[in-house]
Amino acid sequence: MSSFGEHVKRFSSRSVSMLKHYQAKVPNGIWQECPHCHASFYFKRAGQYRVCPECGYGFRVTARRRLKMLTKNFEEWDTDLETKDPTEFPDYEHKIKKAQTVTHLKDGVLTGKALIDEYPVALGIMDPLFIMGSLGTANGERIARMFEKATEQRLPVVLLTASGGARMQEGIYSLMQMAKISQAVNDHSAAGLAYISVIMDPTTGGVTASFASQADITLAEPKALFGFTGKRVIEQTINKQLPDDFQSVENSYKRGFIDEIVSREQLPNRLSQLLGILEAKEWGDTK
Repeated sequence: MSSFGEHVKRFSSRSVSMLKHYQAKVPNGIWQECPHCHASFYFKRAGQYRVCPECGYGFRVTARRRLKMLTKNFEEWDTDLETKDPTEFPDYEHKIKKAQTVTHLKDGVLTGKALIDEYPVALGIMDPLFIMGSLGTANGERIARMFEKATEQRLPVVLLTASGGARMQEGIYSLMQMAKISQAVNDHSAAGLAYISVIMDPTTGGVTASFASQADITLAEPKALFGFTGKRVIEQTINKQLPDDFQSVENSYKRGFIDEIVSREQLPNRLSQLLGILEAKEWGDTK
């Protein structure tokens, strides 16, 4: 028994050593885990659109990478707008510089004029990797200006939203962006122009409570989080457990808050179809 026990011990020690050896040789990122269904898979299976091959969840990517999935024809607007530190919040400037390095943006949204298929649009893409896509003064101003320019140039707006809500480091200045953008959206609508929003993961807080929910047509990517207050906060407030699909776009679709759930691969075609329908029906005269 003693000899057998020593053999097992040596075998186990050798197995652990071999495992550590091979782990050291496997580069980071080769195997990925889906944050939604928790499936593990070889990273190339996510494809160019960065979608979980098991459940269809779209991984969070930078706005510039998301742009490449939609169009090659893009003219960026308001590149001079940059985040400031209006409240002198501790360590905020460091976080901004880190986010700028990761996303290659001055703030958390990319705006400009684009062609989707043959249709010119004002296009905005929020970046979930820039301080969780939070809404601050600079990206709030960029979004408001995008709607204003779209109104002047009589362009429909396509806005891809991804945000954790208002940016706490900017306090009341961040909250003011909700009203400012909502007014620009209203002026754009009053001019008889169409607005299509696309809900990405996550779209929450003040962004959900304002311009993300003001579109004429609301699309969403599968499995995206879409809500206002966090699930745990609500559960603690009402002292009840909420269903698993609470604040999912699938649940919102069932209840009429979202018009269609569209996979990331199919989004360019669907936007082209919708823009063609809106143009053919002379949206400005029938709204």
